[in-house]
Amino acid sequence: MKSLADLAKLREDALKKVNIRGERKGKRVVVGMATCGIAAGARPVLNALVEEVSKRNLLDVEIAQTGCIGVCRLEPIVEVYDENNEKVTYVHVTPEMAKKIIVDHIVNGQVVAEYLIQE
Repeated sequence: MKSLADLAKLREDALKKVNIRGERKGKRVVVGMATCGIAAGARPVLNALVEEVSKRNLLDVEIAQTGCIGVCRLEPIVEVYDENNEKVTYVHVTPEMAKKIIVDHIVNGQVVAEYLIQE
């Protein structure tokens, strides 16, 4: 780094990398991994999502973890965000359901209605 311009460029590049609310291509899948989610089986669900995305070589799909989503009785919870930040929330997700979410929702664009909140 030899100038203030170099420093400014470095700062700009770093901010782009950490700005998760900025423009994003593809979908983002978020798994609730607080104590309640883990106790309900979120870890195998997360692993199934990662494996399915990897197996299908879906480069535009991000799998992420979050803390408590706020409805512990519905854990494991998986949220799918599209490119416009629209969210679909799946509840009581199992590893098998996670694979179906990837195939039906992520790959084929069809929300899996039977995995949504049914009250």
